[in-house]
Amino acid sequence: MSKKQMNKQKKKRKIGRKILLFVFVLLLIGGGIFAYRTYKNGGGVSGMLATVVGHDENTRKNLGEFKTLILGISTDLEGTELTDTIMVGSYNPNTQKATLLSIPRDTYTGKNPSRASANDKINCLYGINHGPEATLKAVNEITGLNIEHYIVVRTEALIRIVDVIGGVTFNVPRDMNYDDPTQDLHIHLDSGEQLIDGEKAEQLLRYRHDNWDPVTKSYPTYSEEYGDNDTGRMRTQREFMTEVMKQTLKPGNIFKIGQILDVANECVDTNIGLSDAKDYIPYAVEFSTDNLVTGVLPGTNTNQNTNGVWVFIHNKKETKELIEELFFNRDIEEDISEEENQGEQNTTKQNDISKSDFKIEVINGSGENDLLQKAVKELEGSGYKVLRTGSTNSTPKTTIVDKNNTKQTILDNIKDTLGIGTISSSGETAGSSKVDITIIIGKDYK
Repeated sequence: MSKKQMNKQKKKRKIGRKILLFVFVLLLIGGGIFAYRTYKNGGGVSGMLATVVGHDENTRKNLGEFKTLILGISTDLEGTELTDTIMVGSYNPNTQKATLLSIPRDTYTGKNPSRASANDKINCLYGINHGPEATLKAVNEITGLNIEHYIVVRTEALIRIVDVIGGVTFNVPRDMNYDDPTQDLHIHLDSGEQLIDGEKAEQLLRYRHDNWDPVTKSYPTYSEEYGDNDTGRMRTQREFMTEVMKQTLKPGNIFKIGQILDVANECVDTNIGLSDAKDYIPYAVEFSTDNLVTGVLPGTNTNQNTNGVWVFIHNKKETKELIEELFFNRDIEEDISEEENQGEQNTTKQNDISKSDFKIEVINGSGENDLLQKAVKELEGSGYKVLRTGSTNSTPKTTIVDKNNTKQTILDNIKDTLGIGTISSSGETAGSSKVDITIIIGKDYK
């Protein structure tokens, strides 16, 4: 090789090294910018995803609560589409709170209850109208919520997704034995904690009652304490969906996202566009099911009509109150500046008020009514006044939620009174809630 050729090769290597160095510097700069933006977006997986989709530190602040109608659809042997599950779901990326509201499938949607027919029930609207739009309209009229989105999940999707994530460990609340040849539906599950696969999941979520018992001359169903018949089924549906979310959000399932998306593409119908979803996805990875609140549309079952058809008539007054509590958590809409001023006044006044002046609600997530009564007794014995009680899904840990800038000494005293509890803030504006403190009793409370 001549000296001239050797010089040319050296020159090429120098140019190559310069190009590589330049590319490396660009990568460092780009990586630094990406890392900085990720940090500004909150860091971690959430910050990284937010950066990838082009968010900045202000994007989350401008996002409102995302609401959607969730429908679970099955098909009988005659091809009739049945709405077994009707829920309203919401997610707030700023507070990291979510809500599931169950709508009884017998909810009446007509104008004259005295002439109610089977086709007036909300679960019939999907099949009659060949789509979710009529159901969405009815839910909006009942709840007063302006829901724009829907997700229709077919039975096949549920079966396949539960199998994809390796099944779900769930405590079946009772023995379930029911057969309906017209739907090719056969439910046979034992009570107790067990691994639920896709096939069992369908049985669990569609169960209402057992086969006819000639001895008792009745259809055995959930206990009244649990919530008999449809109420019990809706509770089971909510509790199971909570466990499915917990399982799906496990880090190991990120590698199964392709399979989950394939199932969704084939078996899920929705009008939620990618542009709608992408803004919320980066923050949804932070969500904990401990922040999930559930409820059931209030009302009564009746067959006092000319056709003798059982329908569920929702209570308009109680429904309005529940919607405000679950989705807005305020008594009335007030100007922000007025709320801030009220919050400052409340914070100042707390220096002079006694324990009995605090508005406290106790929500039972332990699954045992005796524990709820025990907590109320302990609080009232310490001088607090419990304004109201309620129940929610099974919750592992007891939480004391400050909703009104309560003094830390009061929160610490409540924790000492109960002997357990994690103190947290609801992230709401002071003065906007009906109560000052919400206590959620978990399974760790004894």
